[in-house]
Amino acid sequence: MLAITPGEPAGIGPDLLVMLAQQDRSADWLAIGDAGLLEDRARQLDLPLKISSDPGAPTRSGGHLTVLHVPLKAPAVAGQLDVANAGYVMRTLEVAVDGCLEGAFRALVTGPVQKSLINDAGIPFSGHTEYLCQRSGVDDVLMLLVAGTLRVALATTHLPLRAVPDAITIALLERRLGLLLEGLSERFGIPDARVLVSGLNPHAGESGHLGREEIDVIAPVCEAFRRRGFSITGPLPADTLFTPDVLADADAVLVMFHDQGLPVLKHSGFGRAVNVTLGLPFIRTSVDHGTGLDRAGTGRVHSGSLEQAVALAGALR
Repeated sequence: MLAITPGEPAGIGPDLLVMLAQQDRSADWLAIGDAGLLEDRARQLDLPLKISSDPGAPTRSGGHLTVLHVPLKAPAVAGQLDVANAGYVMRTLEVAVDGCLEGAFRALVTGPVQKSLINDAGIPFSGHTEYLCQRSGVDDVLMLLVAGTLRVALATTHLPLRAVPDAITIALLERRLGLLLEGLSERFGIPDARVLVSGLNPHAGESGHLGREEIDVIAPVCEAFRRRGFSITGPLPADTLFTPDVLADADAVLVMFHDQGLPVLKHSGFGRAVNVTLGLPFIRTSVDHGTGLDRAGTGRVHSGSLEQAVALAGALR
């Protein structure tokens, strides 16, 4: 069974789930959220939706959805954030993660959340990736974005840019590159993965003239993995790493920070890209976009990324 959390109730997550639930499906889904919210959003979108509340017999029929009800703290209005519902969003995640850890669900698919709202409610939250790591009790996780055959992993995730160089350490890169190779092998079935690793600085440091992180940190880690028999190329200049000729034989790319790799991936696959968290004891995928408050309840959204996230969750090992 796939557990699906719709995310921020004022955003497009409920819309996307209602839209996707119009189709017949070949796997069992269990939505974790407020049943009334989903019914209200279906009416707003003029789409049929019949809610079932029996998780022991989830429906697979189009126009139907099985929901594990978690009540809202306050009524949700499409497009209008309410800090009172931050606790509701976190509760849906708690229920979903606990079910995954207990073996009730084989995978978790998450809708977009409004991180600022959760923090405004006094709940420290930098993102799903970091939260899932802490909640699952694992030492580390890796964010991987997938768009078709392009896979981009992040050495650091939600950090201010000025904090990135200090975060790029040998220990961090060893963990994150190890998680990437392990995840490609175990989750994607690619045991001999070929990975490209970016530099941090322009021109990969220009032989130390534009920074020494490549010389002191990134190159030694790449070399250590090559000595262990892994196919690792890098550090490479990020401005040419994503050219077709360089990417042609690569299974994945490891970049040093969030906006070094994700603009390229989203340019090539926005609306059908999927966020995957590697290193968890269960499969987790997510959409590649935000809460879309301005489009919530309007029907002017596309469910492609959620559809791909659900499909990939079912395909991963």
